[in-house]
Amino acid sequence: MAKPFATRVACLLFGLFCLPAFTFGQGADTATEAPAEPTAGEEKADQEAAPREFGNEVETDRIVDSLQEPLSSEVVNKSLKRGVDYLLESQHEGGYWGAPTRTKALNIYAPVPGAHHAFRMGTSALALCALIELEEEYPEVTPAIDRAEKWMLEALPKLRRADQTAIYNVWGHAYSLQALARMHDRHQGDEEMLATIGELIEQQFDMLTRYESVDGGWGYYDMRYGTDKPSSDSISFVNATVLVAFNDVRERGFKPPQKVVDRAIAATERQQKKDFSYLYGEYLKYSPVHPVNRPGGSLGRSQACNVALRMWGQKEITNAVLAEWLERLVVRNGWLDLGRKKPVPHESWFAVAGYFYFYGHFYGALCLEQLPIEEQARFSGPLGRLMLDRQEKDGSWWDYPLYSYHQPYGTAFALMTLKRCRDSESATATE
Repeated sequence: MAKPFATRVACLLFGLFCLPAFTFGQGADTATEAPAEPTAGEEKADQEAAPREFGNEVETDRIVDSLQEPLSSEVVNKSLKRGVDYLLESQHEGGYWGAPTRTKALNIYAPVPGAHHAFRMGTSALALCALIELEEEYPEVTPAIDRAEKWMLEALPKLRRADQTAIYNVWGHAYSLQALARMHDRHQGDEEMLATIGELIEQQFDMLTRYESVDGGWGYYDMRYGTDKPSSDSISFVNATVLVAFNDVRERGFKPPQKVVDRAIAATERQQKKDFSYLYGEYLKYSPVHPVNRPGGSLGRSQACNVALRMWGQKEITNAVLAEWLERLVVRNGWLDLGRKKPVPHESWFAVAGYFYFYGHFYGALCLEQLPIEEQARFSGPLGRLMLDRQEKDGSWWDYPLYSYHQPYGTAFALMTLKRCRDSESATATE
């Protein structure tokens, strides 16, 4: 008997967005026939091109010379101002960013209304983070920050998963923690506001504990059993996002639940490969050389996973590891860029999805901050220039069409990335 139409549509969405192991395209380096024996010259070239061993402090040296020019602070500041203006103009009257509008023929799986509550919270939290970081330079953003804070304080306690299949709310809880950390700095001296912020931080700890995957860490889909506690495996970059957010509030004196942190670290380490690329998700552990799990497929998430584990004490994430993956992010940027703005997730080489682009560069900028000042200059210029080159005419940045959330979140990621690159260059110049 034919399946009902609604069931067929649900199965299609499940296949497109929830089972990347079965739907991802083949990567550029997937072999189709047995290779010929290499000549002596080819063998030598392969040896020279092979990745270096990690675990030492040997500097990498393959950054393209033309990308090493210092950033122009005047150009960067103009770009930052255009991005800030875009966020001010695109903020809704209620204080938030993004809405379930501007649909397209193929929309990402988003059960209403909960999925959009999560998208809106994550997007607005990122925009709020960016504006707070830039408030000292651009005091005209203060009214927008005040409206966004008021909206978040009212909406965040109500954030839940859409249903037992879509757990997008974990993004909202994670990015709201980062926003709350910055709000905590902004409201020093206001004891009433600090108490409210503290209560919300503790509530996010509770929510992230509630929606933790059974094996530790977090995923954003659960298509297995529909249990109260998600039964899906964790996803490496979701773990990283939450762990970085946990670290942000930890630095302000709050204590994330240690058992939850430990399980998330363990889940991420299980997905770590020897070259410090990471599986997309733990469910792909039996397909380690699937295109999405190869270095090109990991290019937008290795930075997040590496910096998260570094923040939580993994000693194997040395400066050399961070530098190697920053170099790859610059030199091999085309693998990420090919996926940018494509409407179907994971349709590009190495199964890269567009929404990894500015996400990956933001966490790359966090990696940059972990390096000694004298090493940062090798990457701050190239990373900053990538942001400058991809700014849109209206001042925004975006990488994947997601209703009307993509421009605000892309702009927030890019602003925070570009600011760190500029500040790194300035710090290097004064050394």
